Amino acid sequence: MKGHYWVYIDAATAAAAAATHIAERLDEAVRDRGRATLAVSGGNSPKPLFRELVKTGVDWNAIHLFWADERAVGPEDEASNYAMALEYLIRPAGIPAANLVRVEGERGAPEAAALYEKALRTAFPGAAVPVFDVIHLGMGPDAHTASLFPGDPLVREHHRLAAAVRAPKPPPDRVTLLPPVLHKARCVTVFAPGADKAGALKQVFEGARNPSQYPAQILDARTAETVWFLDEDAAAELRPQN
Repeated sequence: MKGHYWVYIDAATAAAAAATHIAERLDEAVRDRGRATLAVSGGNSPKPLFRELVKTGVDWNAIHLFWADERAVGPEDEASNYAMALEYLIRPAGIPAANLVRVEGERGAPEAAALYEKALRTAFPGAAVPVFDVIHLGMGPDAHTASLFPGDPLVREHHRLAAAVRAPKPPPDRVTLLPPVLHKARCVTVFAPGADKAGALKQVFEGARNPSQYPAQILDARTAETVWFLDEDAAAELRPQN
């Protein structure tokens, strides 16, 4: 498995380090290109990371925010990744509404995926595949990342940017970015704390390559920067990294 991981004493420390890393990459993009693009993940794990990101001093007026995945629910639903980001990142950081490109989950996963792919192509004109400055991902105890779960053939997708998927846990209908987009990003930052991730991380980093069973292994196909931020509980089963 390619990619480097850093291990911190606890999840809070790992979140602060991941936020600093993301902020540095966004600042570099703004200096180099006048704007930056960031795709974020949802669930509960990113909440402390988002809190730390708000503190970094990033020029959020220059950041365009997207989602790595979303549930097929409305933007005010408690299961919505957008709603979580709104509470923990967008409002506290003051990110302009014009800078948000959300997945319209309320339309249902198939239509939302088609609209999101169209929005991505509009936001990155002329690019066969969007090149994000930073994509923030997590990983579940089953080694899923974004909303690419074990057994989903989309881990081998080579052309499409986004798709509707069925997750093995509620809410099942979702939209996810696909491997071509994840592979093209200038930086992928994976924040995956917690003892429940330890077994999956061992397989992802040290087991035989089998992305169908361990989707997070698709990140080993990347040629740009991939950095994992773990706490000691998550890294408990990993051999020390050189």
